[in-house]
Parts: sequence; C-alpha cells; structure tokens
Amino acid sequence: MSNNLILAVPTNVVTGALGVGKTTFIKELLARKPKEERWAILVNEFGEIGIDGALLSAMRENDVYIKEVPGGCMCCASGLTMQIALNRLLKEANPHRLIIEPTGLGHPSEVLATLGAPHYQDVLDMRATLTLVDARKIAQKAWREHPTFREQFAVADYIIATKTQCYNDNELAKLDQFLSHLDLSHHQVRSVTGDTIALSLLDDKCAFKIPPKPLVHATSKEPVNLAVQLAQTGSVRVKNKGAGYYSFGWAFVATRYFNFDKLLVELTNANVDRLKAVMITDKGVFSFNAVDNALEFVEIDDSEDSRLEFICSDSYTAEKLAQHFEQALFA
Repeated sequence: MSNNLILAVPTNVVTGALGVGKTTFIKELLARKPKEERWAILVNEFGEIGIDGALLSAMRENDVYIKEVPGGCMCCASGLTMQIALNRLLKEANPHRLIIEPTGLGHPSEVLATLGAPHYQDVLDMRATLTLVDARKIAQKAWREHPTFREQFAVADYIIATKTQCYNDNELAKLDQFLSHLDLSHHQVRSVTGDTIALSLLDDKCAFKIPPKPLVHATSKEPVNLAVQLAQTGSVRVKNKGAGYYSFGWAFVATRYFNFDKLLVELTNANVDRLKAVMITDKGVFSFNAVDNALEFVEIDDSEDSRLEFICSDSYTAEKLAQHFEQALFA
C-alpha cells in the first residue's frame, strides 16, 4: 500500500468477556501484519490504570500505534472519550487498519453504533466484528446469563474459540448449543477454533445495524490523568465498579523496584476474576496475567512505570485484597 492519506480505514472490533485472551489474540494478529502496513490499536479497559497498552508496547516499533481508553466502557458519556482518543489515533497513525478492543465489561453495541455514526462513515470502513470466547465458561450460569457477554455474541460476525488446547471433548458442542439457545443462526455467526486466524477474515463486512434510538450509558466520572498524578506523588491508587464487577489498580514511578519473589507469592494466591500487572522488580521487568486463579508471568524488555490491577465480582473480597496488597506489597 502507498503512504498517501488513507480514507475509510478498515476497522475491526475484537470483543469478548474478561480473561478470554483478547490482548493475546491481537498480539498474534500484529505478529502477522503485512510489513508495509501501519496498524492502529485502540484499547479500552474496565480498570482506571490501563495495562494492555504496556503489554502491546513491544509491537510499537513495527508500524503499530497504540492508544488506551481506561476507566470503563469507552462509549459512556455519549462516546466523547472514545471519539477524542480515536480521532487523535487516526491523525497520528494514518493507519491501513484499525483494531478496537473494548473492555470485556463494556457495551459492544454502543461501540459499534458510535463507529458507524454519520461523522465516521467516510473515515471508517467497518469490517468483521470478532467475539472471542473460552467455551469452558459455558458451564457457569452467571457467565451464561451476564447481559454484556450475551451482547458480545449478538454483535459478532465471527465467534473465535480461544484456549482450545484446554477443552474437553464436548465443550465446543456446548458452545454450539448455547449459540442456538441465543437464536444466533449459523449464517450470521461461525465458530472458528484455534488461537490463530487468517488475516483475510478481518476483511469481511460488519453486519451490525445501528438501532434507530441511540444506545447510551451515561457517566459523569472524569478520567484519571495518570501521568500527572504519577509526576506529583510517585504513585496512584484508583478503583472502579460496574456491571457487577469491582476493580482496584495501582501505578508507581519507574524508580520504585518491587521484590519479585514476594510479588509472585501474593499474585499467585490472589483469588480474583482477573489480574494484570507490569512490574519493575529486583529481577527485571515482568508482566503478570491471572485468569481463574491461574497465574502466568513473562519477562519483558522495559516499562515506563509499574502497574497492577485486578477485577473481582465481590465487593468485600475486592476491598480486603486491596488492603492486603497495600500492606504486603506497596507499603
């Protein structure tokens, strides 16, 4: 492709519930991005701290531009926060493709409605919406009945089954049964297994139809200016709640080092729905990722600061763990 101004940027939304592997999936897409193309990634996180951008940062030198919208669904407050971030990203990157990762607790219909609004119709060319799912979750009633997770299936052009190496023989069959229960016909949604996917699938058209009435979940909450607070105090603590979940997050300046062994013990024992961290330690810089009480960690090259955030569906447990972390790790 040429380096001239690119109009109507092909745009994909990659959605899915907490811990399904959206960031990992996007990293795999980026690893197979055509070398001559610039891609832009807009990441939205439920928590206020914002960690996915740091986890994707290793790809930035490969003509990848990344911007984060932390603090809950980026379409709240009429989508203003999302639109500002999106407009800046498009101007900075002038990308050949845009990928948007909404929070797993956001409102995907609102995201798609905002992207399909008249003022974006000559700017964005909406392509296939991909909904990722860990089919093992179908067995959990609370997961099956969560309205946001159901909405993610309803807007999907393709269902991407992740973590299939961990499945039993009948879990994909249960996924098909669940989709039938939601009245999602096979010509609208197709199951695709595996952790990789052909890039050509991204170019299929988005079938989402904007509803006649606007979909808005308004909020008056001001976003956290993390850089300013870190410069002033050296650390930041924030929390958020919504859709039946609670998050606590912390950020620390790069000059503060943490004990790796203590971190590993505490994060391994944390009983939460989701935990992510990028921490500067006495043994190097590490990213931590916990889903369903299974912690993974890997050493990374660098980070501008340390960040840790967890999400929990029980407010009491969340408060107690936050207090424990502050005493055991951050005191």
